[in-house]
Amino acid sequence: MAPVPISSIKVGHIDDVQELRKIRPKTIPERFVRDMSERPTPAITLSPPSSDMPVIDFSKLTKGNTEQIQTETLKLADACESWGFFQVLNHEVDLTLMEIMEKSSREFFMLPLEEKQKYQMAPGTVQGYGQAFVFSEDQKLDWCNMFALGIEPQFIRNPNLWPKKPATFSETVEVYSREMRKVCQNLLKYIGLGLGLEGDVFEKMFGVAVQAIRMNYYPPCSRPDLVLGLSPHSDGSALTVLQQAKGSPVGLQILKDQTWLPLQLIPNALLINIGDTIEVLTNGKYKSVEHRAVAHKDKDRLSIVTFYAPSYEVELSPMQEFVDEKNTCKYRRYNHGEYSKHYVTNKLQGKKTLDFAKI
Repeated sequence: MAPVPISSIKVGHIDDVQELRKIRPKTIPERFVRDMSERPTPAITLSPPSSDMPVIDFSKLTKGNTEQIQTETLKLADACESWGFFQVLNHEVDLTLMEIMEKSSREFFMLPLEEKQKYQMAPGTVQGYGQAFVFSEDQKLDWCNMFALGIEPQFIRNPNLWPKKPATFSETVEVYSREMRKVCQNLLKYIGLGLGLEGDVFEKMFGVAVQAIRMNYYPPCSRPDLVLGLSPHSDGSALTVLQQAKGSPVGLQILKDQTWLPLQLIPNALLINIGDTIEVLTNGKYKSVEHRAVAHKDKDRLSIVTFYAPSYEVELSPMQEFVDEKNTCKYRRYNHGEYSKHYVTNKLQGKKTLDFAKI
């Protein structure tokens, strides 16, 4: 069988990295090769994967005695303020369900391209299969395939994008997403308490919270030093929850103290990060953190990400508790739906999207 020309491998107009991987091109297509300033630092000179990232014991928050709850809430507050990223153990999500979700996601990505293309992501949208945040033919592409679905509220769902294969995929996403919603609601309660607010402050403010799921698949890459798995960005959500598939190499990096720091994830833990919404509401006390993903030469990486954000109708601005003579108001009042639209119709460029909300 004749080799497939690289130019013919597309998802719509976008190159599909899994198909590229199959033909093992001797050179990385120009569309993926990053400018020198954007390329990941060679792994040998990177900081060692961080073991300092805070770890929160969820069971101490939900089932602990008064002293344990207070101690863990303070620890959570410090994690939000000093890191913006933290891992959660004993999160009450069934580990078997997490394994099934991981298996279903992997099975979806291993389907023939023709099957996955039935659920193709339309340009300018973020639901379906392909690559999001691509707006021009000369824009550099990430070494990643994505599959994303809107979960809640019901009206954001596109039923045509929910796959028929694997057979139990959609049912698994439903059950998994319900559990992730509980995690987000519980964490926001204790994040509120850690800020000296009422525990239900975010629940009341957010209305029927918007929830989405995105699966990211990063195939191995013969030249990981030339590409990025996922461009640097902060999340437009309030909270983001990441599950990394077992056996995945270190791929996620966060920008801390102007250095890209690789994150070593604890098996069965969930990784949580603060999104732009919480940065605005706390007037910058808690900051969303720029992060990116890098590719690996020999191993693939799979992550399953849940985004949790306010209802599109909600008007957001810094809460009065975080605005005074010493802390002037850094962000204007805006509609969250308008911000979400702004976020998904711009390419990922660090924290540039948040300029939308700045005064």
